[in-house]
Amino acid sequence: MRKIVMLFSVSLDGYVERPDRRIDWHLVDEELHRHMNDVLRPMGGFISGRVTWELMAGYWPTADADPDAPGPVVEFAEIWRSMPKTVYSRTLTRAGWNTEIRREVVPAEVERLKAEPGGDLVLGGADLAAAFLQHDLVDEYRIYVHPVLIGAGKPLFPPAAADRPLQLLETRTFGNGVVLLHYGRPAAS
Repeated sequence: MRKIVMLFSVSLDGYVERPDRRIDWHLVDEELHRHMNDVLRPMGGFISGRVTWELMAGYWPTADADPDAPGPVVEFAEIWRSMPKTVYSRTLTRAGWNTEIRREVVPAEVERLKAEPGGDLVLGGADLAAAFLQHDLVDEYRIYVHPVLIGAGKPLFPPAAADRPLQLLETRTFGNGVVLLHYGRPAAS
């Protein structure tokens, strides 16, 4: 069975974006970008909310057309275009780039999606992640903690995410100070 993997960059004080939605504090250098490409390449699909999907669709389809684009950017543009995508939105009427639109998070539908063949599914978008957490649909957490305090914004975890025991699967420190914290559901006893 495939897993739902939450993959987020977060500030040290727990925010995924500033109050004005900016994410310019992300410290994505070549080492981190190559690592992310390696993690995402074998995934079976991207699951995101409308805001995240529009952000990605506004840049990645043509990011590799820039002759000055660094190697990891060119690589990820191809990963993003070719990967099946599911966007959850009540307002989006069309979505290109190999994307299916779903209106509501229905746990039985997500379980059917997980049962399909292929790699794990990466979840993005804080509001959508909150809905998945509310339904206990997240199997793994790949949290990239950036060494910056932004003071306010959208928190990664809503209060409903509280009181879930997790098992540490991996940690990694990158040269730019970003730390990966990789957790999963505890092993069955």
